[in-house]
Amino acid sequence: MAMDIKQVQEKCDEIISQVGSVVLGKEQVLQNILAGMLANGHILLEDVPGVAKTLTASMFAQVLGLEFRRIQFLPDLLPGDLTGGFIYDPGQSQWQFREGPLFANLVLADEINRGTPKTQSALVEAMQEKQVTIEGRVFPLEPPFLVLATQNPVEFEGTYPLPEAQMDRFIMRLQIGYPDAQVEQKILADRAERRQDEAKLPQVVTREEFLAMQRAIEEVHVSADVQRYIVEIVAATRAENRVQLGSSPRGSLALFRLARARAALMGRDFVLSEDVKQMAIPALAHRLLLRAEFWLEHITGEQIISDILTKVPTPEAGGSQYVSLAE
Repeated sequence: MAMDIKQVQEKCDEIISQVGSVVLGKEQVLQNILAGMLANGHILLEDVPGVAKTLTASMFAQVLGLEFRRIQFLPDLLPGDLTGGFIYDPGQSQWQFREGPLFANLVLADEINRGTPKTQSALVEAMQEKQVTIEGRVFPLEPPFLVLATQNPVEFEGTYPLPEAQMDRFIMRLQIGYPDAQVEQKILADRAERRQDEAKLPQVVTREEFLAMQRAIEEVHVSADVQRYIVEIVAATRAENRVQLGSSPRGSLALFRLARARAALMGRDFVLSEDVKQMAIPALAHRLLLRAEFWLEHITGEQIISDILTKVPTPEAGGSQYVSLAE
């Protein structure tokens, strides 16, 4: 199955419309999440409890036709609780493998920073290698394999901060934020009309169609000027005096993939510098390790990336001399 960019845009519009009918007032966040999924990346939702992080993951799974599993991370969660393991079947006198919750298309890692480092290591292998290793045997995970992780940024008791290497595996970090008063009132009205807590959405695409949408992103053109712009932004994070450790080339690749996905969401088969600007903060802010003195002053990675975007020269429009295939 193949899709062109116009078809991808139409499907994306329908997906956002459906999820946005339940997760109200957050269209930009939903677009960013869908862009991350189209780019085949894992996403960290970092926000306070009760702002629909879990609901958002569940709604995307419904409309995308993906197998969905939720894992509640706790300090006593073991690697085998994620991966599964071998169970002895006395009836057949043999060991049989039983899959854990990682064997799904969309995995919600809820309160991920409550898991111990040993358990996190099993998740990191799955995120990076798309496989799990159990007793020396490798089990591949069926594509797409996407992790949506959540964590509460203001609660630290009983948590294990994610190491920089694991944070780097997330293609983007997003905040959902509180709704405004008008939207919150609409949330109450919708709940009263629905007469139940659970929300159900129709499936918009099949798993095969979603994979075709991901493949279509590879056809989005990124000019040499825009590629250079991405590299200059990432290089600026390494030269920033408020940063102890800047973004690695993995950050450049993440921004490259996300800019392509956003272009497709906008119905274009070529990337503009605006796509890069819109995705730079979600793609790069969580990859920066700030110097202690600036961290204490409550300087954030988001502020630093925003400052960098004002300093790095933007490529001139049309500099790539690229003509859209759709024209």
